[in-house]
Amino acid sequence: MTSLWLDSAGLFTSDPLIPESRYDAVVVGAGITGLSSALLLARSGMKVAVLEARTVGAGTTGHTTAKLSLLQGTVLSALRRQYPQKVVNAYVEANREGQAWLLRFLEDRGVPFQERDAYTFSVSDAGAERVAAELTVAKAAGLEVEEAADTELPFATHRVITLKGQAQFNPMDVLDALAGDFRDRGGVLVQGARVRNVKTGADAAVETDAGTVHADLVVLATGVPILDRGLYFAKLKASQSYAAALRLPDPAAIPSGMYLSAESPGRSLRSYPAASGDLLLVGGNGHQVGREPSPRRRLDDLLDWARFHFPGAEATHSWSGEDYRATNLMPFIGRLPRGGGRIFFATGYNKWGMSNSIAAALDISSQILGGQLHWAHTIHRRVTSPAGAAAAITLNADVARTLVESWAKAELASPEGPTPTVPAEGKATVVREDRKPVAVSTVDGVTCRLSAVCTHLGGLLSWNDAERSWDCPLHGSRFSAAGEVLQGPATRDLPGAGK
Repeated sequence: MTSLWLDSAGLFTSDPLIPESRYDAVVVGAGITGLSSALLLARSGMKVAVLEARTVGAGTTGHTTAKLSLLQGTVLSALRRQYPQKVVNAYVEANREGQAWLLRFLEDRGVPFQERDAYTFSVSDAGAERVAAELTVAKAAGLEVEEAADTELPFATHRVITLKGQAQFNPMDVLDALAGDFRDRGGVLVQGARVRNVKTGADAAVETDAGTVHADLVVLATGVPILDRGLYFAKLKASQSYAAALRLPDPAAIPSGMYLSAESPGRSLRSYPAASGDLLLVGGNGHQVGREPSPRRRLDDLLDWARFHFPGAEATHSWSGEDYRATNLMPFIGRLPRGGGRIFFATGYNKWGMSNSIAAALDISSQILGGQLHWAHTIHRRVTSPAGAAAAITLNADVARTLVESWAKAELASPEGPTPTVPAEGKATVVREDRKPVAVSTVDGVTCRLSAVCTHLGGLLSWNDAERSWDCPLHGSRFSAAGEVLQGPATRDLPGAGK
């Protein structure tokens, strides 16, 4: 599986990591959150380095559907069920400011984007009620959301609302522009340097697999924080959803608007003006990471749905993306506990990272540089509702149960002793050797034998037959078939079997 956005690899060059070098700030992660935060700090005159474990955009940013919209499905009504309207209003203002900043940046840098109307639609009576609730809350928050009498969709809908004048783009174009501006201001961008730990004292020592660098401040822009201080991994639910780009026999059949369903399984649609002709992008069928027996079936179901409603559609790309939803539904942004006041982080965008990421960067840079954002003050002072607290308790009870059940199941089901057969191409199995679970897979003709235990908190890994990766059902860490960390909170690769 290859993301449409990442299909043209090698666009970014890496600066060298110089061990023991010093910076005013080090930003960990080169997605939109990381690069926009780095740029804002560099604009203030700070000496800044960005450290990326893999390549620019390799995380969530390179696997998004890249909608920049203030109409976000049914997010606002979900927030309103937990918070007063003024907190919802602050969330809207944060996203409005993030959206406006990014659009100004793209216009100034000549980066292409398309203005589109956004739609939330329902295909059932229950979904229609959720759409109605979203309309009420959105209007109360000052958004010019209205009922839509018609859609371009090739299937019946029950109720639809729309917000005009939103935007979509290729996220790698955005990262390219952010990285270019950042480097023009003296910024250092290092790829292939995975941060393992940050120690605070007289300064922040950022330990990577390529050496240690030092900084006054550190910003963690890694999706989920790679440091366990504050236990944010226990306050987030990691979900994986699927997307595909399709070429239609008649490009005129591609809806021009950006659409998102109110029901589950989710359905997302948007267009993309590729150089070879317009494409239809569809997304949805999300599930909790590591909990789905066959992610491939989820993707196949999404493709079947798209081909049914758009006859003759041919997939050019398919991919999945991992997102994090806070148990209290509001993104976490600010100083990381037990970081000596030197470590900042942002997480929990709930699949709406295009605007939330910029809002987070504005918030973090404001805190560092001494500015004030009225909406940030309201969001930071929010009180978690009983429903949010209950969701956190339920999530962590589920994690504990999954840990116990997965190990018990492995004891009963996996054979003891050497691997009896080599898995077929794209297949994998977990066996026991000296009572230790061993993950065995064959990908591209190479068979790998690794520990089947997540290097974060010991979850038993499951095979993802869509991405051909090992996924942790506890907190969403993911590893390649060769054991390389793909997604945190894990920071260390899987050791070989027997180690």
